[in-house]
Amino acid sequence: MSKIVIALGGNALGSTPEEQLNLVKKAADIIVSIAKDNEVIVTHGNGPQVGMINNAFEYASKFEKAPLMPFAECGAMSQGYIGYHLQNAINEKCVEKNVLKKCATIISQVEVDKTDSAFSNPTKPVGMFYTKEEAEKLALENGYKYVEDSGRGYRRVVPSPKPVKILEQDIVSTLVKDGNIVITVGGGGVPVVKEKNGYKGVAAVIDKDFASSTLASNIDADILLILTAVDKVYINFNKENQIALDEVDTDTLKDYINNNEFAKGSMLPKINACINFVENNHEGTAIIASLDEGLEAINGSKGTKIFYRRK
Repeated sequence: MSKIVIALGGNALGSTPEEQLNLVKKAADIIVSIAKDNEVIVTHGNGPQVGMINNAFEYASKFEKAPLMPFAECGAMSQGYIGYHLQNAINEKCVEKNVLKKCATIISQVEVDKTDSAFSNPTKPVGMFYTKEEAEKLALENGYKYVEDSGRGYRRVVPSPKPVKILEQDIVSTLVKDGNIVITVGGGGVPVVKEKNGYKGVAAVIDKDFASSTLASNIDADILLILTAVDKVYINFNKENQIALDEVDTDTLKDYINNNEFAKGSMLPKINACINFVENNHEGTAIIASLDEGLEAINGSKGTKIFYRRK
């Protein structure tokens, strides 16, 4: 039995409640198939969802005189909203597959360093896509920063500091050890900074894959499985000479990064998260695979396996 952190990509969740309800059923089937013989912790993104929640409160505060909800609270709401759908789908699938486990969501806080340079350089896109004209108008109204995102339009960007510690990681470990499936670090977790008497939420988004990597390292997971929209890691991606990587060590991946093989807004964060996990846990393995092939990836027949090469 292995301890596995499964990081769900955005393709596993929808942009609306209706779409999400349908999509999580597919994710739940894969998760429960893996959890049958393994300890499983599930993490997920929240970019569209937290943006939707934040936009709704902004609109309400402008036209309905409702209070403006801080971004950290919006992140916590998105964890609950996504976790609610996902845990119900997983619990139903456990009954269907006769897997004697229960699933619950932990609203997680992730400590970040208040001096992290990311706070002076917001880069993480969240929320809806806008035209250039719409983004410029909104920037004048609310003071937020908007940037062009992968040719798809303009989105708000917020700081993306590195995770230092998942505050609830001991609770997660206990629940998993007791035979439960745990959903946590949703959207990278609610970013908080340490103060004299506790922690305070900040307006930022922690990269989900890097937070998942930090969690996997801290709880001594055996495998970090990142499920995304592609079946493997490729070099020369989408070119005539593209090459799929079945297995690759971290040193080779660093060479590929230096050669700009991986897109900054999509594959690169996943690669860096895998390197972080494997280099912090030399006995661990990171895998990048498609959602459809998650179980096969665990069994070694699909996806890209990333490992540490001993000097």
